[in-house]
Amino acid sequence: MPQLLDKSIEILSVKHLRGPNMWTYHPIIEVWIDIGDLEDYPSNLIPGFYDRLVKSLPSLIEHRCSYGETGGFLKRVEEGTWPAHILEHITLELQNLAGIPGGFGKARDGDRRGVYKVMVSAINEEVTLTALKYARDLYLALAQDNQDCVALVQTITENLREIGDDLLLGPSTACIVNAAEERGIPSIRLSEGNLVQLGYGAKQRRIWTAETDQTSAIAETISRDKDLTKSLLASAGVPIPEGRTVTSPDDAWEAAQDIGLPVVVKPIDGNHGRGVFINLYTQQEIEAAYAVAIDEGSEVLVERHIVGDEHRLLVVGNKVVAAAKGETVWVTGDGKHSVQELIRLQINSDPRRGTAEEHPLNPVRIDSAVELELARQQLTGESIPTLDQKVLIQSNGNVAFDVTDLIHPDVASQVALAARVVGLEIAGVDLVAQDISRPLAEQNAAIVEVNAGPGLLMHLKPASGKPQPVGKEIANHLFPPGVDFRVPVVGVCGESGKTPVAEMIAHFLRLTNVYVGLSCSKGLFFGNRAIPNTNASNWENARRTLLNRAVEAVVIENNHLSMLIEGLAYDRCQVGVVLNVDPKANFPQYAIYDEDQVFSVVRTQIDVVLPTGIGVLNADDPMCIQMAELCDGEVIYFSENADSEVIQKHLQNNGRAVLVGKQQITLKSGKLDQKSIPVPKHSESNNASPWKSMNLGAAIAAAWALDIPFNVIEAGAETFVPDTTTATGA
Repeated sequence: MPQLLDKSIEILSVKHLRGPNMWTYHPIIEVWIDIGDLEDYPSNLIPGFYDRLVKSLPSLIEHRCSYGETGGFLKRVEEGTWPAHILEHITLELQNLAGIPGGFGKARDGDRRGVYKVMVSAINEEVTLTALKYARDLYLALAQDNQDCVALVQTITENLREIGDDLLLGPSTACIVNAAEERGIPSIRLSEGNLVQLGYGAKQRRIWTAETDQTSAIAETISRDKDLTKSLLASAGVPIPEGRTVTSPDDAWEAAQDIGLPVVVKPIDGNHGRGVFINLYTQQEIEAAYAVAIDEGSEVLVERHIVGDEHRLLVVGNKVVAAAKGETVWVTGDGKHSVQELIRLQINSDPRRGTAEEHPLNPVRIDSAVELELARQQLTGESIPTLDQKVLIQSNGNVAFDVTDLIHPDVASQVALAARVVGLEIAGVDLVAQDISRPLAEQNAAIVEVNAGPGLLMHLKPASGKPQPVGKEIANHLFPPGVDFRVPVVGVCGESGKTPVAEMIAHFLRLTNVYVGLSCSKGLFFGNRAIPNTNASNWENARRTLLNRAVEAVVIENNHLSMLIEGLAYDRCQVGVVLNVDPKANFPQYAIYDEDQVFSVVRTQIDVVLPTGIGVLNADDPMCIQMAELCDGEVIYFSENADSEVIQKHLQNNGRAVLVGKQQITLKSGKLDQKSIPVPKHSESNNASPWKSMNLGAAIAAAWALDIPFNVIEAGAETFVPDTTTATGA
């Protein structure tokens, strides 16, 4: 279409909303784009666009869009929709094809012709922004019909997958995090790698792949020393192969003769199977294996060879939760191709093999172990086997075939004991046995290694057999049912009064001997200690309160601007306080102009209240009243008007309310007066103090929501000294 060849889509600005926001509960990127003259070209006016889009991305059929049915989005494209909307869906689908979680997307008109706002799920800002830029390129290619878009999608998907592999959590860590989040356990990524915090404050646990904050450094060191591990296992009666460390090729051969052939030669502190040679019979083989093994570790171990298949069993909290079996890899000669070519044609052509994390099997390479195996058969990688000649490539290749359902109770018991002896709560135990459905003693089987930080992919995506829910098992081990993973989090927002209310709530909590993290416009506080250079209410300071392992309760002031451009720092809260909403407030620089948009920003605080939590709302503010129905938990109103219809109806339904009078503040539950607290002198409405009684009422309501005893609330109200610079302001 010649008239479209010079059209483009410009990215004007990008915001990363890292927590719950006005659009959704999850992190997103919010991107302003300018489609320019493409405003004149909805999809139905671009010849062939629909067909090219469907051919390039057939999986878009699953996007339901506003029709709420399969094919809904494509129906919109066929009828005619604009580039921003299409860009949103292409971005999501490109991420989906690359194995990157997503799901949420919206596009909205901007404040001038051709300008739109596009919102898309973003667990990583860089990954999703890259996907959106690729989506722009693909859209323009589809519109201009100037290249092979099917090939372009394939290239984009491969590039996104590589970027995702570099920047996102690995599959082992991700499966634990996903299982935790399914239970409502919040997660915070602590590094660019796989270090993740699960839970908040003092209730948190940390994981690093399949290691936890309870993984002992001593136990991990023991597991790396194969000789020490064997010694400890033997003392506990766990079956192990006989063997010893050796210091030279000659010593290795001497040890092999003492132990009895065949033997295994491996580095004493290696991992991932590197430098391990099995079923060795001759002096030449053993000395050659020693030379490779010593390069992989500090010392070399020679062990009796155990007849059987290699198995990897995963132990979590003294329980075997998954088992996988290794494979013997062969090629069959055809009299034409070399061994190396046969590996490519007969083994690596298997679609289950690959270097990406979604592949359960690794490609086979001719490394030192394979070279030695071939040499034993008088072959090299360049040899051409005769027709139908079977050539052994690996005796125990990828351990990726699920056999969990076959485990004999005796095997499970011995394997769990091995992990316990080493001291690991999560361990990958390597077992050589002919049949794990039989007791170990019946088959001369043995445990050969106990590994810390085991990979989980073989259990999540086995080459055959059913996937095992190992992430769920680990999450449940870290947080057994009934164990708390949240400290109380109180979020406070409103047009005015946020800072003093947040300070007073923190004051109430401190009086209960709780170590409090407070983030407000005056700064960041842990206990009574102010943290230097933190004089702002923002996402970073709020997040720091949740990271602190000493913190037992958190109070966070959320200003409207931070909620708008950063999102909330927490996923859910125990208490959400909305003091007031100014319908005339606006943020034109972010296209927030009217009261409905302001309402959407502020309601986020109530949207995230837990079902077991409480929303504290101003019954004298019409927009706060509207938020009551959005709260998943209970609502406690505070008000200066005890006779208002809202308060009376709420109390008739056995609701709770804090009624602020000139002389006292009354806490009511249904028809009952639960407590009357004298208005302290600094808060009396008839003196010159700038401290507002309604702020005190809101703070008392939040304290009541936190189950702080009435006598503590009364003492706190009397002893709190308001800062006159913030008493009525932010």
